[in-house]
Amino acid sequence: MKKLLFIDRDGVLLQEPPHDYQVDSFEKFEMVPGAISALKDIVALQTYELVMVTNQDGLGTDSFPEDTFWGPQNMLLKILENEGIRFRNIHIDRSFAKENKPTRKPGTALLTEYMHGEWNLAQSFVIGDRKTDMLLAKNLGAQGILLGQSTDPSDGQDTGDQDWQKHVSFQTDSWSEIRDFLVTLPRKVFYERETHETSIELSLVLEGSGKSDIQTGLPFFDHMLDQIARHGGLDLVLKVDGDLEIDEHHTIEDTGLALGAAFREAIGSKIGMNRYGFSLPMDDCRALVLLDFGGRPWFTWDVEFQREHVGNVPTEMFSHFFKSFSDEARINLQIDARGENEHHKIEAIFKAFARAIKSAIQRNANDLTLASTKGKL
Repeated sequence: MKKLLFIDRDGVLLQEPPHDYQVDSFEKFEMVPGAISALKDIVALQTYELVMVTNQDGLGTDSFPEDTFWGPQNMLLKILENEGIRFRNIHIDRSFAKENKPTRKPGTALLTEYMHGEWNLAQSFVIGDRKTDMLLAKNLGAQGILLGQSTDPSDGQDTGDQDWQKHVSFQTDSWSEIRDFLVTLPRKVFYERETHETSIELSLVLEGSGKSDIQTGLPFFDHMLDQIARHGGLDLVLKVDGDLEIDEHHTIEDTGLALGAAFREAIGSKIGMNRYGFSLPMDDCRALVLLDFGGRPWFTWDVEFQREHVGNVPTEMFSHFFKSFSDEARINLQIDARGENEHHKIEAIFKAFARAIKSAIQRNANDLTLASTKGKL
């Protein structure tokens, strides 16, 4: 699901004049320091779409004639567009605070198109300098980023919510710190898959600490999936209710599909990501796992088992699990393992797979480029 940044204008993109709080002439036009460079990096992530939301008191009335607004506004948009920064939409409320209209922040009447469907508001942000911006975040079900704090004495007087600070996820006086906050946010996703054969709920955090809570109904499979979380540095909560009364096939296959889809969604644009990754030995065994989050599914499996089951899992299902993961994550995955002990062989594969993922998904916040000459993965 797509994420949004709802960005205030005055006090966030443009310096707010301290006397009348209106940018109604070119003489009053002054960018907030660091906004452009920070937004360039944020846009480069391809994680968020930008939406401008601004209250412009009395725009179009004698107190704020229309023609005095559009010159500075269009210049702002042109400056940002020249740096690759574009807004999906611009929403302007023209009312006065005393009118208390639902279109005026923190009201959401101008933003109803984002409150249903394809938008992930829980992981979206409102960036503003006023209490009303933080309350807008609350009303949208989003999070608030407070840049400085408004000096307007009327800010928030009529909101009816004095506990606005609990809606602030991050507060700073610096756009560069907003950039760092957004670029280094943990990549996480909640994913559900429901069929006639399985019901799956999955929570995944890529920048985790190796914690897991896994319940598939197959203890040995749980043990292997725990290796992915622990050795991959992920946090993984996975609940699977499958038709084990028939056999293990659907549970294992659908878990691979769900986990692969969750990885694809959590990773997102792959900007700044290593992309590739790992092999390791385990006692008598060694496992080689090569993978590439390049967007093109491919799977090879060079592993032979002498036993039909390990624990309560058919050994034939392990290749099926990784093939399902590869298809949904859209990765090139090649697995080769040798050894005598089947338990060790399988565990070595899962550990090497986890380490390969850990290496591949690492992201350099100071190098927001794509590891591809194509410009797209």
